[in-house]
Amino acid sequence: MLFKAMDLFVMARLAEIGGGYLIWQWLRNGKPLWVGILGAVIMVVYGGVATRQEFSFGKTYAAYGGIFIVMAVLWGWLVDRKIPDLSEWIGAGICLVGVFVMLLKR
Repeated sequence: MLFKAMDLFVMARLAEIGGGYLIWQWLRNGKPLWVGILGAVIMVVYGGVATRQEFSFGKTYAAYGGIFIVMAVLWGWLVDRKIPDLSEWIGAGICLVGVFVMLLKR
């Protein structure tokens, strides 16, 4: 159960961050309109993936928040090539511990 939940969290985070990144590229960095449209479509996919969780809405989105922070730090490092500093890694780790604490009890 926990591994399925984590898989869904990661898929949803990749869709949300990836879609948001494409919209950012379109609006802030002058990429073509189709890049923004693709980002919007991916954001809709994110919304569908989120509904596949077995937890309540509040617990799901609270846990997504923690996973989002970790994935955003990783995205910035791997895609934008901005190396996170120690405080970002520590903060992301604390968030991940919080996610596991929330999800341990059904």
